[in-house]
Amino acid sequence: MGQAYLLTGMPGTGKTSIIRQAITQSNCGAGGFYTQEIRSMGIREGFRIVTLDGKEGILAHIAIDSPLRVGKYGVDISVLDNIGVEAIYNAVKQSNLVVIDEIGKMELFSPRFITAVQEALVSPKKVLGTITLKPHPLADAIRQSKSIRVAELTRNNQKYVLAEILTWLKQ
Repeated sequence: MGQAYLLTGMPGTGKTSIIRQAITQSNCGAGGFYTQEIRSMGIREGFRIVTLDGKEGILAHIAIDSPLRVGKYGVDISVLDNIGVEAIYNAVKQSNLVVIDEIGKMELFSPRFITAVQEALVSPKKVLGTITLKPHPLADAIRQSKSIRVAELTRNNQKYVLAEILTWLKQ
């Protein structure tokens, strides 16, 4: 397996949960970020970006007025650039594992994010992350790379994929 392991799959299949479990169970010295849903009364209103060292910001929300939109969510690229991109670069410099959750449509609006992802993927560090199922030139190129393992997560294969990630992290 290569230096990167990326999960893809439909929303709600547990991609972020599997990544967080892998980080906790492996205790491998990870840096980077994950995304977290913002919900109010059971309704998804947006997405928060959370770094593994505790910084956070609102990446997308129904109340954000932005020309950059994914569905009903306005996207605040400055949050991604100031928190997420910084977390990727810090992880490449200081951590054993770079976590990038997610390489998705919202994040791919940012040229700085795209550059940071490309640099992380060619670094000597292992990269664990999630990537959109939907077509996008960068996402398509990443998924087709022979040095990157892409696994489609479903509700039925979560335990298997987690075990495979933990084995990969030990290599």
